[in-house]
Amino acid sequence: MKLFGKLFGVESKQEKLGNDAVVDLLLDEVKNVLAALIDPDTGKDYLTSKNVKNLVNSDGAISLDLILGYPAQSQFAAREAQIVAALSQISGVKSVAVKVSSVITAHAVARGIPLQKGVKNIIAVASGKGGVGKSTTSVNLALALAAEGAKVGLLDADIYGPSQPTMMGVADLHPESIDNKYIKPIEKYGVMNMSIGFLIDPEQPMVWRGPMVTQALTQLLNDTLWGELDYLVIDLPPGTGDIQLTLSQKVPVTGAVIVTTPQDIALLDARKGLKMFEKVGVPILGIVENMSMHVCSNCGHIEPIFGEGGGAKMSADYGTELIGKLPLDLSIRLNTDAGKPSVVAEPDGEIAAIYKAIARKVAVKVAAKSQDFSSKFPKIVIQNT
Repeated sequence: MKLFGKLFGVESKQEKLGNDAVVDLLLDEVKNVLAALIDPDTGKDYLTSKNVKNLVNSDGAISLDLILGYPAQSQFAAREAQIVAALSQISGVKSVAVKVSSVITAHAVARGIPLQKGVKNIIAVASGKGGVGKSTTSVNLALALAAEGAKVGLLDADIYGPSQPTMMGVADLHPESIDNKYIKPIEKYGVMNMSIGFLIDPEQPMVWRGPMVTQALTQLLNDTLWGELDYLVIDLPPGTGDIQLTLSQKVPVTGAVIVTTPQDIALLDARKGLKMFEKVGVPILGIVENMSMHVCSNCGHIEPIFGEGGGAKMSADYGTELIGKLPLDLSIRLNTDAGKPSVVAEPDGEIAAIYKAIARKVAVKVAAKSQDFSSKFPKIVIQNT
């Protein structure tokens, strides 16, 4: 019967069970290897993080999808190579095919505020003190998220001193309205931009009291046709005043990034900003330390002009993470003044790499939060019957 089955290409039941067992053993070994492979951005393995989908063994040909919960387009090739190299070492594996992609989901906010229509996650970038590079960080963070494959918007919430139009090279442009109610943001470098700077004369001072400022911010946020965004980065003005409170209490902020320098005075104000977000229930995604050190362009000498270790100490004091340190580099200032920030001016440069690493860390922090499923809930309609 065994010979008969082989001659006519028919497996006996016993033989089929044996082949299935071999397949299962090979898949088990593949899963064990995947459980030992660590994602450099999350610090967690791919298997327990549920990044591995559609794992298939076809006679030793292994195929799988690796789906990341954060944008990391620049890392796709490295992740694929990491998995292929590891799985290829397994006896019985003949080939490995890995498809890497990212899927960004909406995440719940602490206070249960309904999500902004079309916007999955809102990231506030704040500092307690002006002049620490918060706006530069905001624009490069937005551009870095877009460069990693996300759909991104950038809202300049600094009503008194809007700077994003200049930094993004769109200061001469004006947004349009198709119905005299909602306005279309200005797209540049793959990012949707909105700022009060588009709507006023650049030399006109905003002599407004608090209520007018908060109303302007609310309108800029709600009356802009953002479309479908994975992230909306909001560049806040310095301080802990009306705009910050309005944003944290009425806007569904997923989390905040605090920008500071190592200088003691800047850290004092940055701590106040961090504590404000803690009090209103907005999670802190991390701290960015700007002007961390100066590298001489002539000799390469490194000098901590504004001190050192301040951002790390602040992170340790408040149980958060120092997610990036930027040098005091002339190119950062020159690029933003020219309307072409570092991430797009020198996309393969060292500064752009730092901003992209910060963006991935921020996105990983967001991805680790609980998801928002409100859009999945069925709408209940009561009708007279």
